[in-house]
Amino acid sequence: MQHEFIDLEQLPEKELAPGFNARLVHTGKVTIAHVRVRKGSSLPAHKHFHEQVTNIISGELEMTVGGDTAVCKPGMSIRIPSNVLHSARALTDCYLIDVFHPEREDYK
Repeated sequence: MQHEFIDLEQLPEKELAPGFNARLVHTGKVTIAHVRVRKGSSLPAHKHFHEQVTNIISGELEMTVGGDTAVCKPGMSIRIPSNVLHSARALTDCYLIDVFHPEREDYK
């Protein structure tokens, strides 16, 4: 793959779940999701074969991963192994950067 300079504002937004809107970068190996989350929005419990790292840039997000719940704040990262049940609820408006490996074909 050739290098690329990406203006996120030029990427289309995709609704991943109600209140979770992302601009997605796909590299062929990983997907990077820049996600804006509306306060009060919830992501139901789910799992997938992708490894995921959620990075909290702004706001407060309550996450439950593998049965453990924490309020995640800016500067925190959450590592979610493959096939582990997880959910989220936005306590405030949030901005997150999610990294998935391998690439999320279902997000294209």
